Amino acid sequence: MVWLIIVFVLLFVMAPVMWLKPSPRQVRQMALRNGAKQQGVTVKMEPPPLHHFRGTMPAYRWHYPQDAPGPDFVLLRDSNASAALEPYYAGWRWRIAPLRDLPESASAPLKALLERLPQDALVIESTPYALTLWWWESQTAERFSTYLADVKQLKAALSGLSDQPVGKPLDSQNGVHHR
Repeated sequence: MVWLIIVFVLLFVMAPVMWLKPSPRQVRQMALRNGAKQQGVTVKMEPPPLHHFRGTMPAYRWHYPQDAPGPDFVLLRDSNASAALEPYYAGWRWRIAPLRDLPESASAPLKALLERLPQDALVIESTPYALTLWWWESQTAERFSTYLADVKQLKAALSGLSDQPVGKPLDSQNGVHHR
């Protein structure tokens, strides 16, 4: 009977320690996010640009150079898009299409990336500031690293294709733009 009480007390003491231990999924996600951050990717939990979505989702963000902003667009995977949205390529639809058609130098790497992304990648968003991938992190860090070259090529191709012209600084003496 004393042994039973000792075992019960030990289990009672050890239970909180076991709850603090990260799960295998959390360990994989931490390795994935750390690997992405080492490659210059910003990772944040944010609400994605999905209709009727509550909560947050991992957002992997590649920033455009400040002097070469990117175009505005949002692509959704068919599984999370309305049938009313315009189809784009390989099961993806435009929620917000770019104002001008993307040149072949940008559309080819975008299409190649869309073909390779895992099924839990739901949104690709481009703003003047960054290219963002919204996904549920189903892959390992090693597998995710295989996408990095494609994303960097796409980011380079989209840099400078902003819908708005880059403003020139004002001349401090005359108040006129430099040309």
